[in-house]
Amino acid sequence: MSVSDLVCVVDDDAQYLELLTDLLCGQGLHVQPFQQAQQFLDADLTECAVVILDLFMPDIDGVDVLRILAARKFKGAVILTSGQDQSVLRTAFELAKAQHLTILHSFTKPIPLLELANLIAQTLADSFQAQQQSQDKNWTPSVSQLRDAIREQQLVLHYQPKIDVATGKTSGFEALVRWQHPEYGLVPPFKFIRLAEQFGLMAELTSSVLVMAMQQLATWNQQGLPTRIAVNISAENLTDLEFPQKLLQLLQQYKIEPSQLLLEITETAVMNEVVLSLDILIRLRMNGIGLSIDDFGTGYSSLAQLHRIPFSELKIDRRFVHAMGTEAESLAIVETCVFLGHRLGMKVVAEGVETASILRKLQEINCDQAQGFYWSKAMAEPHATAWLLKSFQ
Repeated sequence: MSVSDLVCVVDDDAQYLELLTDLLCGQGLHVQPFQQAQQFLDADLTECAVVILDLFMPDIDGVDVLRILAARKFKGAVILTSGQDQSVLRTAFELAKAQHLTILHSFTKPIPLLELANLIAQTLADSFQAQQQSQDKNWTPSVSQLRDAIREQQLVLHYQPKIDVATGKTSGFEALVRWQHPEYGLVPPFKFIRLAEQFGLMAELTSSVLVMAMQQLATWNQQGLPTRIAVNISAENLTDLEFPQKLLQLLQQYKIEPSQLLLEITETAVMNEVVLSLDILIRLRMNGIGLSIDDFGTGYSSLAQLHRIPFSELKIDRRFVHAMGTEAESLAIVETCVFLGHRLGMKVVAEGVETASILRKLQEINCDQAQGFYWSKAMAEPHATAWLLKSFQ
């Protein structure tokens, strides 16, 4: 066992601690239980993979533990639990994120133990895969390397299916960019997106992604597999008055129907240059291109944006979808988003669906579409094509 694959459980309930430890060990995980928070802190396991932390501890409460972990620059992931106030648990979740800790989930007790074990196992597997693919986890790309990667077409797209909640059929894909580095393998986007934003490369990167998405749509159309692809666009695209015309030319070049393309936009991107963004977005929508407001519910003026921008789709942020199975408040937020989106004539998509119970709740409230690990991660083109072929059978 190494510290890097260790799961620490911090809970003052001895019976619950033993039950949770036995279950996780039974799943093949390496577990270290702590009945006192101070014992965990004294062990100083800053490099452990996951900490399951009860928020209400008798010696040192979970808020103190989170602050100390942040000060120690804890590299692992945190799962918060509580048998008490859900609103306090939710606020602690947001506090931990603000302290730049990686928060996987929050659970109200009694915890769905199998779901918890699967979540941890998947997190450890993802971490191992990322290390294997990058070979050197400390490697940080330079702006010149990223610029060369864009121009040398080292970027590739992976596709995550979007599922019709009512029928279970595939309604399209979201295109997610990866960097196929000749030395470090498949590099995830968090390694280079911020770099692109800092050095003004997002417009060039997005243009490359759009071309790849068009080429894929054209290939699928030729194969008799027409579908829709959603692409995230940047704030830089929304300050380029020529962007709509460039996009229409691409659609014509690859013989793609405008309705086959959906552009996902965050609220923050629109806020940079409001008048200019509105000019561009209106022209895109007038030409039949779909517009989706991404991560809805996380900004400060989402309702104002819905009122003035002709969005055709609303994507509910994954944090509310994750929590709707255990938190009445999150369920109410998702229900409200679905109701609001439908009243405004939009399709509503739930992000981050991971369990059958969440899917059932989305079906009950008539959410239109969903995506998440319950069906599939983002997959490379051959797997996406096979997925699409199966959906047409």
